[in-house]
Amino acid sequence: MPRTLYRKLVDAHTVRRLDGGEVLLGVDLHIMNEYTSPQAFAGLAEAGRSVFRPGAHLAVVDHVNATRRNAAGDDDGRLLIETLEANCRAHGIAFYGLGDPRQGIEHVVVPEQGLARPGMVIACGDSHTTTYGAFGALGFGIGTSEVAHVLATQTLVYAPLKDFRIVVEGALPLGVAAKDVAIAAVAAVGAGGANGYAVEFAGSAVASLDLAGRMTLCNMAVELGARAALIAPDEAVFSWLRGRPQAPADLDAAIAAWRGLASDADAAFDRELALDAAAIAPLVTWGTSPDQAAAVTARVPDPAAEFDPARRAAAERALAYMGLAPGQALAEIAIDRAFIGSCTNSRIEDLRAAAKVLRGRRVAPGVTAVVVPGSNRVRAEAEAEGLDAVFRAAGFEWRPASGCSMCLAMNDDVARPDERLASSTNRNFEGRQGRGARTHLMSPAMVAAAAVAGHLADVRAFSGEV
Repeated sequence: MPRTLYRKLVDAHTVRRLDGGEVLLGVDLHIMNEYTSPQAFAGLAEAGRSVFRPGAHLAVVDHVNATRRNAAGDDDGRLLIETLEANCRAHGIAFYGLGDPRQGIEHVVVPEQGLARPGMVIACGDSHTTTYGAFGALGFGIGTSEVAHVLATQTLVYAPLKDFRIVVEGALPLGVAAKDVAIAAVAAVGAGGANGYAVEFAGSAVASLDLAGRMTLCNMAVELGARAALIAPDEAVFSWLRGRPQAPADLDAAIAAWRGLASDADAAFDRELALDAAAIAPLVTWGTSPDQAAAVTARVPDPAAEFDPARRAAAERALAYMGLAPGQALAEIAIDRAFIGSCTNSRIEDLRAAAKVLRGRRVAPGVTAVVVPGSNRVRAEAEAEGLDAVFRAAGFEWRPASGCSMCLAMNDDVARPDERLASSTNRNFEGRQGRGARTHLMSPAMVAAAAVAGHLADVRAFSGEV
C-alpha cells in the first residue's frame, strides 16, 4: 500500500503494536536540556532503573543560562545545570555544558554536529523538536514521564498521527524568508489547526529553501498544533551532512539508503493545503498567537469583522493586551526592543540576513537591540566573517554566550511590562518574553529593519526591493 514519509518512519521504528492503535516506538536519539530532565532522572532513580543506551542520548544547557556572560544565571539555574551534569556523569551520557565549545541551543547544536539525519526518530522534552523534520527525521516533543521511559527503554508509547501535506509552489518574492512562509502557513491553518496531524511540507518553494530555512519552517510547524513536521531529504540535506563532526563514517552508503525516504507518489494524505509562494509578503504578528499575523504593509484588523465568536473574542483580547487599535498601520507601530535569536532563527544564515540590512546603518534612538548566536560554533563562524563587528557598529549588543535568552522569560533576559519587541522567536503568547511584554514575530532581516526604523518596517525598503 502506498505510504507517506511519516508512515514509513513510524513503521520502520515500530517495535510492537499495542492496543488502541498505539505502538511502541523505537527512538534513535534523545535530547535533554537542564529544564525538562531533572524529574525524569529522579523517577529513574526511584524505580531503581538505569539508562538503557547511554550513547543514544545527549544533554545540552540552553534554557536557563545567562547569555550576557558564560554563566549559569541565578541560583535556581545553577542548580538545574549542576543536576543535569551530575546525572549525565552518573549514567555516561554526553553533556554539552557551558564550558564546551559545542554548547548552544539544542535545536541548533544537534543539526550542526550532524546528529540529525534522515530516517531517524528524535525525541526531546521541548516542543520545537519538530525542527529535525528539515532532515527527513521524525522529531517531536515529549513530557517528563516520557523522558524517563525513553531513558529506561529507548522506546515510547506512541499514538500515530494523521497525515497533512502543505504544498508551497512557486518562487518566493524578494524580501520573503522562510519565517514568512512559516507564519503564512500558521495563519492559513490557524494555531492548533493541525492538532493530531504530522505535517509534510512540499513544493518547489520548500525545495528552494536552504537547510536553515527548512529548519525554521519545521520548527514553526508546532505552532500549527502539529506534533511532527517533515520535508523529504534531498541533495541539500546530504551536502549539509558532509564534514559534520558526527555524520556517519560511511556517509555515501548512508545517502544511498536515504534516497528512498519520500512519500509515495500515490500516497493518500488525510488533509492537504496549497499555498502560493508568490502571494506571501514579509509578515509580522499583531496579536498574541502566531496565527494573528498580516503583511507588514497592512493594518491591524478589526475584530468586529470576524464572523466566528471565539476568534472575534480572541482578537479583542489580543488587541487589548498588545495596546493596539483596529486600523492602525502595522508599519507605524513603534518598538522598544529588537531581538535576534532562538532555536527558530539564530543560525549563521539568519545572522547574515540581518547583518545585510544593518551594514552601514544604526539602530534607532530608544531601541535596545540584542543578538544571541544559537551556538558557540555559530558565534565563532560569525566572528570569523566579521558579522559581530557589523552588529556592534549598528548598535546591537553582541552576546558572548549562547542560549534561549529572550525567547522565553526563563533566564536573565526578560522584557519589562508593556515593552514592545520585534523578535525572531517562535511564540508571541502573553508574557512569553516577560510579564506584560508585547511581542511581534518576524524574520531576522525584518527585526533588523525594525531596529533601524524604530518601528515595524518593510525590509524591502532597506534593500531597494520596493
